[in-house]
Amino acid sequence: MFDYIRTHKRIMQLLLLILIFPAFALFGVDSFMRSSNANGAVATVGNLKVSKQEFDQALRSQLDRLKQAYGQDFDAQVLNTPEARKGILDDLVARKAMTLETTKSNLTVTDEVLQKNLRSLEELKKPDGSFDRDRYMSLLAMQGKTALMYDAEQRQDLTMQQLVGAIQNTAFTPKAVSERIALISEQERDIAAFNFKAKDYVAEVKLTDAKLRDYYNKNAKKFEIPEMLSAEYVVLSADSLAEQIVVSDAELAGYYDQNKGKYSTKEQRRASHILLNLKKDASEAEAKAVKAKVENLLAQVRKDPSQFAKLAKENSQDLGSAEKGGDLDFFASDVMAKPFSDTTFKLKEGEISDPVQTEYGLHIIQLTAIKAQTIKPLEEVKAELVAEIKKQKASKAYAEAVETFTNTAYEQSDSLKPVADKLKLKIEKVANIGRNPNPMLPATVISNNPKFLKAIFAEDALKKKHNTEATEVAASTLVAGRVVEYKPASKRTFEEVKAVIEAQLTLTESAMLAKKAGEAKIQALKLADATDGFSEVKTVSRLKKADLSNDAFLAIAKADTQKLPTFVGVEVPGQGYDVYRISKVSAGTPDLARRATESKQVENSIAQQELYSYVEALKTKAKVVVNQAALQIKSGVDTGP
Repeated sequence: MFDYIRTHKRIMQLLLLILIFPAFALFGVDSFMRSSNANGAVATVGNLKVSKQEFDQALRSQLDRLKQAYGQDFDAQVLNTPEARKGILDDLVARKAMTLETTKSNLTVTDEVLQKNLRSLEELKKPDGSFDRDRYMSLLAMQGKTALMYDAEQRQDLTMQQLVGAIQNTAFTPKAVSERIALISEQERDIAAFNFKAKDYVAEVKLTDAKLRDYYNKNAKKFEIPEMLSAEYVVLSADSLAEQIVVSDAELAGYYDQNKGKYSTKEQRRASHILLNLKKDASEAEAKAVKAKVENLLAQVRKDPSQFAKLAKENSQDLGSAEKGGDLDFFASDVMAKPFSDTTFKLKEGEISDPVQTEYGLHIIQLTAIKAQTIKPLEEVKAELVAEIKKQKASKAYAEAVETFTNTAYEQSDSLKPVADKLKLKIEKVANIGRNPNPMLPATVISNNPKFLKAIFAEDALKKKHNTEATEVAASTLVAGRVVEYKPASKRTFEEVKAVIEAQLTLTESAMLAKKAGEAKIQALKLADATDGFSEVKTVSRLKKADLSNDAFLAIAKADTQKLPTFVGVEVPGQGYDVYRISKVSAGTPDLARRATESKQVENSIAQQELYSYVEALKTKAKVVVNQAALQIKSGVDTGP
């Protein structure tokens, strides 16, 4: 499949996880990298190893997925815990154990199955149902994977899917279980409600000053005002310095001349080809037959070049380009396999090559167009160049300014003005800062950064009002701060909060009186049933909860209905107490479609449990050994401080 190598670079790892192997997402993505250093393995599974590099790659992939799901403000520290690292390693170990089992069971996937699977992916189909070669090639380009890597990964995933399917597809739900679940879901209960509202008992609440003070003393923390401070700070960063930099026209022109290669497009050529597969280990007879067919096709296209597309469509074994008459679109010289590329870039437009051999087989190439090298004019890339020059200068300026910033902030410790004036920085002000980060604000806000808060709440900064030391809060970003005003933790006086306490206790005690009245009502009803005061009867079930709260419905669903009527009581926080009278229980109306869906859900749940148990058994069988020392070594993945 020569078309696979058009970019010879990337394929989307997420494609394998979501499109090709969704049922196995539980076990993560295997990067298929092998460690050359056995001692650095994080785990050993039979005769396979989970390398440190492989573990880091899995950690990085998980981080990327979480950032994609929750945004760049996602706290990477959640992956820097023993539990998270163990979970990632467990996924890799599970996959290795299953790889061992597929090898032992001689499970394989043929080339034909690989091609059929690729063509079946909806994400790679055009509206007319044909294979979308351009999208496929762009996915390859996005992750830098060769066609061989893709084939190997797909083959392993599909092989493993056979193993997974053998377990999951045998799961079933016993008829008695599915029927019992259906009956529980469909069962209906007739209920009526009697509401005891807390507000109706407010007049009965008697609160003394002593009781209010007792609550105040026992709940002192509720009335504390946390320590707060106001501060000012200056930020030294490459970005802040870049704003001060002016780029001259001469600098711009010089930089452009030195870097024209970055703003030029290489010569590209468009070609069509006919590929006949020929493996390296093919027999002499097979090779001879393929070469004879190629020579025959070559003779035909040279006799009538206009037939090239027709013959390519009928004979080419390149999956992506055959249906396009062999067209490969435009490509640069470093994209294709070297023999193919070398030949193409020697041809004249319209010329047809002799047979060219690559690792994929024999090709006949027709050059159809040439796109000359182009260079973007200076005006077109001016903004980009200015930003790049500023970035480079700012990086150098930052490195030179770090010492000045650090020393000036420290030596002129009673004010931030000297350091701000010297480096032309702006003094920022912020009020009401607490000692701990505010969860409502992102950590990217300087005044909410944990490192800055630790520095500004340090004893020297608080008591002596000295500048903090220069604190690195992000890459190429230093901050120095100074406390302007500090308010220690305090407690509101009783008089300040008396009204709040009175309102709180009134609500609490009136609700208790409502509950007491409701419980008394239940006891009376058990002795002599009556319907006076109850609402109209309505029918509820697990499928029709009406306007009941979850707590109310659960109480009704759990109630013992062997003897009717029966009664249950439910507290309604802040409102009172409700009593429910259950007068009738019926089977409800069977819903065959819903029953089938529920049965399938239960079956899927059982299948997942059986798969989990099977994989755990494979891990035990493989005698997994975890190298705790290697696992604790800091990974190359930036998961934060």
